[in-house]
Amino acid sequence: MQVELRGLTKRFGPVVANRAVDLVLKPGEVLGLLGENGAGKSTLMNMLCGLYTPDEGEILIDGQPVHFKGPGEAIAAGIGMVHQHFMLVPVFSVVENVVLGIEPTKRLDFLDLAKAREQVREIGRQYGLEVDPDALIESLPVGVQQRVEIIKVLFRSADVLILDEPTAVLTPQEVQEFFEIVRSLRDDGKAIVFITHKLNEILEIADRISVLRNGEIVGEGDPADLTKETLAEMMVGRPVSLSLGKTARAPGETILDVRNLVVLRDDDRMAVDNISLSIHSGEIVGLAGVQGNGQSALIEAITGLRQAASGTVTYLGEDITGVSVRKRHRMGIAHIPEDRLRSGLIADFTIAENMVLDTYYDDRFAQAGQVVWTRAERWAAKAASEFDIRTPSVFLKAGNLSGGNQQKLIVARELSRETKLVVAAQPTRGLDVGSIEYIHRRLLAARDEGDGILIMSSELDEILALSDRILVMFKGRIVAEFDAREAPPDKSAVGLSMAGMAA
Repeated sequence: MQVELRGLTKRFGPVVANRAVDLVLKPGEVLGLLGENGAGKSTLMNMLCGLYTPDEGEILIDGQPVHFKGPGEAIAAGIGMVHQHFMLVPVFSVVENVVLGIEPTKRLDFLDLAKAREQVREIGRQYGLEVDPDALIESLPVGVQQRVEIIKVLFRSADVLILDEPTAVLTPQEVQEFFEIVRSLRDDGKAIVFITHKLNEILEIADRISVLRNGEIVGEGDPADLTKETLAEMMVGRPVSLSLGKTARAPGETILDVRNLVVLRDDDRMAVDNISLSIHSGEIVGLAGVQGNGQSALIEAITGLRQAASGTVTYLGEDITGVSVRKRHRMGIAHIPEDRLRSGLIADFTIAENMVLDTYYDDRFAQAGQVVWTRAERWAAKAASEFDIRTPSVFLKAGNLSGGNQQKLIVARELSRETKLVVAAQPTRGLDVGSIEYIHRRLLAARDEGDGILIMSSELDEILALSDRILVMFKGRIVAEFDAREAPPDKSAVGLSMAGMAA
């Protein structure tokens, strides 16, 4: 099945999200789709999936125009999407998730799970997606959960698969296994759209690459003729340096010392299991691991957002295990949280209000217990300029900023003060290459000024690029440590440790 997008345009009020986009999805081909945050990738795919109706242009399947009134019609036409955030019910089995919404029945309308189980097994055998149909989703590793998402789409007879950031939570070994699955689907004649911000991956897996910028296609080509640098420049519209030029530094005094730390989840199960670690002045320590292995709970315990069950957290020689979040903040601990919208800012507050969200009581902005907003606004405008937050005004609501600019706002707020320790959780999650470049350089600058920095990221390339030392977490424990000062660690060895296996 071949799909053509001809002149697709979509407007939201005065904003043109897509402008006259032409794109062809060919059977037996992987199309890599690149673009910055806000470039229009999601809007374009949402039109193809029937979630949005184009304002102009048309969609053709095998040369015939189609007009989807909803996602159900797109699915019926053979178009399926595997979302970045899995759409699975954790307490349901694999087969129950696969048939949800299209449950097969037998005589007297009884659910026919036996037939569905066999179909799941057959899809698994055909495409290398083997999984136990009766396994509970919550018991499966993320790589296998992703297989279930693909099986769901194939179960609905999709000939076009849209994969949105499909490798975001996979280890390097799982990525290679996933690529084999993608190639199997391609070789069976499926048309595949592969959306990602990982330039090395798209060069490896795509047969053809299209780049969106400001809602328009600005470049296309064969991966054999392209480089990461040329793709990055097409995406951003300017040359982008993909090399950080990080120089080695001798670590200084101990900034953070964690000893025998135990942290529980909300359900009282073990999240952090007797961990000890230290961070020194002038070094970046990367915390690697597949999501769900205790990294988030560790970050929350260090920043004061979660109470430790036992063990100690010492900062600059002072035990802060039971100290409040505000006091830690005032002592010079900066925190870039994992979820910028849930924990990092308030979308309905202005940029200026968000800039002083955790310092409004400071003498710089307050007088006699009241915020002096002219001071706060002047400071916010200066920080927005210094940290390249692209906005017409600091009075704009933070929710109206792009993801990259929202992240820059948080980085600006946390680093525009005296700090000794920076705890950065997923600092560039979901960002485009230009924003990633900028935030990496700000973190390196903080390290070079003598801060100790702890970075938690599910992006192994980010950990490898930034870290002086790498700690790998698996099932709540630190299972490996790599010193990156003298020679870059072997990516495969780090990936095996992330999966709980010795290199």
